[in-house]
Amino acid sequence: MTILTVFIQMLSLLVMIAAGWIAARTKMLDTHTNSHMSQLIVNIFNPLLVLSSAAGSVGQVPLSRLLTVFLIAIGMFLFFILAGSILSPFFDKDPFQRKIFQLMFVFSNLGFIGIPVVSSVLGAEYVVYVSEFLLIYNLVFYTYGVSLMRGRFTLGSLRALINPGNAACILAMILVLANLPLPGFLRTAVDYLGGAASPLALMAVGFTLSNANRKEIFGDKRLYLFVFLKLLALPCLMLPILRLLPIDAALVSVCMVMFGMPVGSMPLMLITQQGLDGKVCTASVLLSTILCVVTVPILMALV
Repeated sequence: MTILTVFIQMLSLLVMIAAGWIAARTKMLDTHTNSHMSQLIVNIFNPLLVLSSAAGSVGQVPLSRLLTVFLIAIGMFLFFILAGSILSPFFDKDPFQRKIFQLMFVFSNLGFIGIPVVSSVLGAEYVVYVSEFLLIYNLVFYTYGVSLMRGRFTLGSLRALINPGNAACILAMILVLANLPLPGFLRTAVDYLGGAASPLALMAVGFTLSNANRKEIFGDKRLYLFVFLKLLALPCLMLPILRLLPIDAALVSVCMVMFGMPVGSMPLMLITQQGLDGKVCTASVLLSTILCVVTVPILMALV
């Protein structure tokens, strides 16, 4: 796949983001509607897209491949935790702000953006591998992420692991491993509902962009260095290791997309709960989301 092909695919995602921006500016989409739409995406459409991918992969994905991706996902988070710990002091001297940068290095938008990118650029059948990254993501977030910001870890935080997204990821693994096809009528419903996930998720990003302060997004010079490190430099450091593994180019591409995803919204939610200033995180989420339209094609070209 050439860099131009991937760039054109990424431009289509940008158009969907623009649709959300236009809907917000013309008052067709307001805060109340966007909130409910986001709940639908997180709790229904994204989980069903994962199931749809798994249903299409039944009988085609060997256990060894799933295990390899699972180990890669673990390695990715360990790498980003280490990188965040080393690099965050260079971005802010305040201890709380350093923690925010640590969170942003580790927790990317694997669901809201990762699923649409993988589905559009590589094909819906590869979303099943994203579900493995999402499972590790949630486990790391509710252990490392929560303890980093709160200064302690509690078992109560693990209750949040019980959610439709994780349930869909686990069910997807069961379908693939047990070679269980979905009934035809159910497969059709899951495919249609899951198909709504990508455009709606990207429209939600456009809504957020329409309400953001453009000076805060584009005016902080250190964020450009942060985004460069997160979206390009660090993923490129992991590429030589991927090439040593017994996986094909398509699966390397999936992993590189996961490595190069923009900052996710989960760190912002945790920061807000702690009563901290989330302006830097909000700006990083939006800036990295916009620039990934350029950086993802570069990563794909390197593969």
